Amino acid sequence: MEESWRAIFGHDEPYPEQADGIETAIETAERDGFAVIEGACGTGKTMLALTAGIDRVRDPESAFERVVVLTSVKQQLRQFEADVRTINDDLPEDWRPVSALTLVGKADVCPYSRERVGRIDDASVYDRCEGLRERTRNLTGSEGPTTAAALADDARSTQTGLLDTGSGTTVEYLETAGEPTPYPPDTAEYEGTEFCPFYAQYLEDLPEDGDPVEAVPFDVADRGLIDTEDLVGLSAGHGTCPHSMLGALLPHVEVVIGNYYHAFDPRTTGSFTGALLDESTFVVCDEAHMLEPRVRDLVSDGVADATLRDAESELTRVIQAVDLADGDRPQPGAGDRRGDGDTLDADLVRGELEEADVSLDELEATRAFVRDLREELDRRVRAHLDRERPAWRTATEELDDDEIPLRDPETPAPDGITEWADGRYGDDVWVRAEAVGAVVARVLNELEEADRDRSAPTVGRVLGTWYRADHAHHFRSIDLSRTWNETEPADSWRRVYTARLSIHNCVPGDAIADRLDDFGGGVLMSATLEPLDVFRTVTGLDALADDGRPVVERTYGLSFPEENRASFAVDAPAFTHENRGSPGEDNETRRVYVDAVAEVAAADGNVLVGMPNYAEAEWMAGRLDERLDSPVLLDESSDDGATEALKADFFAGAGKTLVTSLRGTLTEGVDYRGDRLHAAVVCGVPLVDTTRPRTRAVVTAYDRAFGTDGPGGGASGFETALTVPAVRKARQAVGRVIRGPDERGVRVLVDARYARDRWDGVREHFPVWEREEFGAVSPDLLSHGLDRFADGT
Repeated sequence: MEESWRAIFGHDEPYPEQADGIETAIETAERDGFAVIEGACGTGKTMLALTAGIDRVRDPESAFERVVVLTSVKQQLRQFEADVRTINDDLPEDWRPVSALTLVGKADVCPYSRERVGRIDDASVYDRCEGLRERTRNLTGSEGPTTAAALADDARSTQTGLLDTGSGTTVEYLETAGEPTPYPPDTAEYEGTEFCPFYAQYLEDLPEDGDPVEAVPFDVADRGLIDTEDLVGLSAGHGTCPHSMLGALLPHVEVVIGNYYHAFDPRTTGSFTGALLDESTFVVCDEAHMLEPRVRDLVSDGVADATLRDAESELTRVIQAVDLADGDRPQPGAGDRRGDGDTLDADLVRGELEEADVSLDELEATRAFVRDLREELDRRVRAHLDRERPAWRTATEELDDDEIPLRDPETPAPDGITEWADGRYGDDVWVRAEAVGAVVARVLNELEEADRDRSAPTVGRVLGTWYRADHAHHFRSIDLSRTWNETEPADSWRRVYTARLSIHNCVPGDAIADRLDDFGGGVLMSATLEPLDVFRTVTGLDALADDGRPVVERTYGLSFPEENRASFAVDAPAFTHENRGSPGEDNETRRVYVDAVAEVAAADGNVLVGMPNYAEAEWMAGRLDERLDSPVLLDESSDDGATEALKADFFAGAGKTLVTSLRGTLTEGVDYRGDRLHAAVVCGVPLVDTTRPRTRAVVTAYDRAFGTDGPGGGASGFETALTVPAVRKARQAVGRVIRGPDERGVRVLVDARYARDRWDGVREHFPVWEREEFGAVSPDLLSHGLDRFADGT
């Protein structure tokens, strides 16, 4: 076994931990199991996992056909790409390169979206794409007026014709990923109907009964990794659709690198990546400490007030098509007309209803339910705001996001919406809503050409989920997001809020286990998985083990020279709201924290400071700016572009201090290699807001499922659901400092809960090796410890 994987391993010699991890992962996967690996930053987990997975794929006696990598951090996605290239560069000369592909969204690969042309951008790309594809298929189908080849040729000839005229007109071609395409810089038209020439070319190349990979216009066998730029350039340069190429290639490459939603989002797996989710796939879950919260979001659901409104309108238009044709209840001008003025085809509507076994009465019942649901939503939002924020109509600048629980978060019971509907509507309207929504979408898509998603299927799906989901593991609420819509009346809450009916899956372990069970085996890894017994419990791995799927644990600490790092747990007053007050206050607790951070930041080099939230980060940055001679940078909740610019500023030039939230993106997954980071300081334990109804519901659900109220009588729900993830956030931040054997740095945790064993202490949630390194020190002796480390003593 060792001889086979060493030919794949991309470096001269593995660390001892890597070798052990690779062999553990291989042996466990061959028994249909999962290796759970915590490895400190710099352990080489990415290369470890890829080596083990590719070894299984390349072994002719193994059942594995591909490796699927799932990660929640873009930086880590880039690292997997880099390691695939490293592996390919070091393979034996007579071996073919490992084929690999990176999964991205349509906005990243659509030529029009990338170049911001054709009225397509990130926000509209999905709806516009589906509309353009639908029209292209309609034009080229069995009853269409033309062929895919003719459409693509017409788009090409538009430019060629201009050249042939010799008129001197400048001819422009759309360029993307550094390659010219054969088409103009805008979408094309056929007799007034807009279509996508890239998709038309794909349809032309697609074999009638063959594998879609035959439509790929380039050879993938010897290309190794095909990253996003490669894919777009090779596809669009030929004139074919890059996103369609992505789907065609997926089943045929050895390594697929993607995001958690490619495996755990029901809509993505149902429409795109489902073929990858089987026993022939070796799965790698990177940054697996994020698996539980990310999947919780993916398997939760909801529907916005505006979507309910649009669904009611869609239902009305379909119903009225039949009503008007039958001469019943005519309602001229009520939204029953197409954009060209023609009424919907009543015979087609009846035919679709009959084929779907959906009656007109069911459409009318669903419409009445949706209309009444909007009115009930309106009543509840208004009542909540009048009660909790009576000045909401005038003091709009003081409003922020809000959450209206639909039951007591700590008492599992039917929610208020379910109770409201009980007695007014029977079970059928809940049960049939999904089928009703689907047929409404089919009718409208058949009769109209509109580049937008239909709302009725979304509403139907959510109503079905709302009806089926239990009340112990799920929590329902109305979520209010602060906005501004001046088109709404001044006395309407819709002027200042958007509302969403949400159903939250508080305990996603079953969903995680069900998906993992689809794979043949693999690796779940992170720098911060401890306590492993908690991780196994909340992710459903224990349930898989009970069903006979082996789960093997490994924990690897820092193997680099201990004299290269100084680690302190400062025994400062706990950074709780009770002790620190609001960010504007000046008290002893806050002064202790500023002093501690300033002591660390006064040294040469870059310093990363992690605070419990962005408000506290802003406060700390302001105080440090008054104390330090070196620049202080503040990270605020922002888009990827702003974050990347901030990182570049931090890495450039002389030493700086960067202050951020421990719940942001700069304390996880970012590579602070070499001399990019001298020290990291964590202030407080970054617990989420424990007053939020949703958070209280999660704690209660964890108590019942795993903790003091559950069958196992384990740790409390608060500890399992909140404290352990918060400690992992802190460990991620301090883990940024030391990433190689020659790096030196300082790691500081400031809060008595890290320093001492106490009733609310968190030291037990650290692995033993790390707990021993972070020795307790009083605030007044921190400077002495820093000086000794600087002097090498």
